[in-house]
Amino acid sequence: MDRVVLTLAISPCPNDTFAFHALIERGRYRIVLEDVEELNRRAERGDADVIKVSVAAFPRIRERYALLYSGGAAGYGVGPLVVAREERTVGGRVAIPGERTTAALLLRQLGRFETVAMRFDRIEDAVLSGAVDCGVLIHEGRFTYADRDLVRLADLGEVWEQRTGAPIPLGAIAIRRDLGPDAARAIDAAIRASVDHALSHPEQSAGYVREHAQEMDPAVIRRHIELYVNDYTRDLDAQAVERLLAFGRDEGVFAASALPIFAYPRVTSS
Repeated sequence: MDRVVLTLAISPCPNDTFAFHALIERGRYRIVLEDVEELNRRAERGDADVIKVSVAAFPRIRERYALLYSGGAAGYGVGPLVVAREERTVGGRVAIPGERTTAALLLRQLGRFETVAMRFDRIEDAVLSGAVDCGVLIHEGRFTYADRDLVRLADLGEVWEQRTGAPIPLGAIAIRRDLGPDAARAIDAAIRASVDHALSHPEQSAGYVREHAQEMDPAVIRRHIELYVNDYTRDLDAQAVERLLAFGRDEGVFAASALPIFAYPRVTSS
């Protein structure tokens, strides 16, 4: 398998470039860096072997891909934020970071709104300019909105956690099913090792992370990594994924499927 060059597609956000840096340095993958919603579109086209996707986008690609346990983004206190220029109720035109994103699915907890999809890094400006009434922020927007005098109306993560008691599985790594379970296990282990290496040697990835970060402020980069790279990056909570997918089915966003979610069954010790 090591002689085969696979395509690995991830986001340029600090959590991904930090977590995957050691794996990228090995030079065994063709690396693609894309915005989260473009990654979701790429997965729909089947344009990558291993790819970071929104968990809410997984049902769209389930025939071709299965999920891995490592490399994802999940946890408590990591949820998207709904912001506006001033205190108000959530409503009107609401900017979302893509129709396929987990953020868009989580917004449905508050109701049905007129949504306007745009790149995640344009949402703050759209709210400030009045092009939209509210915006759903992900990634570094969680750390920068207050500095731009935006007001937080809701934390979609808090809503989810209060309803379910479960962590939010925002994103996960998907792998082509036709690569088989043995390849999936090996790649999963390699990603987990890369995450462990990054946590043990954060200085080694610092330049690569800064090179690709949308927000160059070192403090924001550090907070981003500290929030989104955690125990769930090493080992995604399978039950949390199942719960989010069940919510999407209940909302009528996507249909049920008998295909397994993960690329191989996890063996648990008794």
